[in-house]
Amino acid sequence: MNESLSPRRRSELRARAHRLDPVVLIGDKGLTDEVIAEVDRALKAHELIKVRAATDDRDARNAWMQSICEKLEAHAVQRIGKVLVIYRENPEPEVKRTSRPRSRTPSPRPESAPRRRRPRTSR
Repeated sequence: MNESLSPRRRSELRARAHRLDPVVLIGDKGLTDEVIAEVDRALKAHELIKVRAATDDRDARNAWMQSICEKLEAHAVQRIGKVLVIYRENPEPEVKRTSRPRSRTPSPRPESAPRRRRPRTSR
């Protein structure tokens, strides 16, 4: 891990994570390379994610959290029961779709023929 998170930043991340749902599930096989790859993809897409661990072993969950953070250079934000909250800052800025600002005035609607009504059917 890089430098640790400040208490204020950790609190902000916990508040943001409150409304999130888990996006990765660690199943019966434990922390496999596929799970690590999925967590990495989720962190690239979202920066802040929740991971659900499907085990009752608290020590295993703590080890998985530590392993994920070390391998992916991420930060452990919070552990609540079987849910792990992980954060990794995305170094790439968000890509904007257009280079010019959008106009606030609506574009004119094209001229069209009058609407045709469907014939009524008898029931």
